[in-house]
Amino acid sequence: MKTLKQIIKEANENKIAIGHFNISNIEGLWGIFDAARELNVPVIIGLSEGERDFVGSRQAVALVKSLRDEFDFPIFINADHCRSFDSLKEAVDTGFDAVIFDGAKLSIEENIEITKKCVEYAKDVNPEIVVEGELGYIGGSSIMLDEVPEGVEMTTVGDAERFVKETGVDLFSPAVGNIHGMLKGSKNPDLNIRRIQEIREKTGVPLVLHGGSGVSDEDFVSAIHSGISIIHINTEIRKAYREALEKFLRENPEEITPYKINKEVVNSIKKIVIGRLKLFSSI
Repeated sequence: MKTLKQIIKEANENKIAIGHFNISNIEGLWGIFDAARELNVPVIIGLSEGERDFVGSRQAVALVKSLRDEFDFPIFINADHCRSFDSLKEAVDTGFDAVIFDGAKLSIEENIEITKKCVEYAKDVNPEIVVEGELGYIGGSSIMLDEVPEGVEMTTVGDAERFVKETGVDLFSPAVGNIHGMLKGSKNPDLNIRRIQEIREKTGVPLVLHGGSGVSDEDFVSAIHSGISIIHINTEIRKAYREALEKFLRENPEEITPYKINKEVVNSIKKIVIGRLKLFSSI
């Protein structure tokens, strides 16, 4: 089976993107995995610090790797938004395929310093691990929003070039108009496609788009062609989960069997993921 690094390289060369979807439970994992298998495309499972605390880091790694081994399928696991060196170190030691240090709220100097330390540690433990750095604040939570989060900023081309050069990251996540979460009653801001292209050209590494929920299909396609190789989706899945759960319980008020209740949740998540993977993979 190809490694995650090889799959990212091929995605970049073929102008497609790998879907990265976060989970908080096994329903989310099955919905995402079933969608990826149906389309036969690689997929990345992500867990933030809060999601890892709830699911369990070792347990999440074991679940994803069991699917990869049993089905001989390219499903990988990423420690999303590690906000400290210790958090990232734990993920590396636990066996994640990829890790992200999120120093977006730090000064660029401190962000570079810690990210570089993270890269050096991760590569020393596992040379094949994929390490991502992030520069530019896009908000902190995958939730429904009344307005664009305060403090959101755009990553400059010069800062991006310096950051990648000094840290040695494999992947880079810029702020290019994207935000975490989805705006209620309106579409999310447009992406700065020109900025994506310029950052990709100057940094020389594949780019990652966080905060993909709520982005228009047209912007996704343009972003992929301009250098985005991985796209993160979370809020859309959370919204689908809740709506499917509420609908089933309204229609079946006497049902108490969890696996019966959650079948519709899995199907709802699968539907969302299939739509995104088709778009990202040009299927």
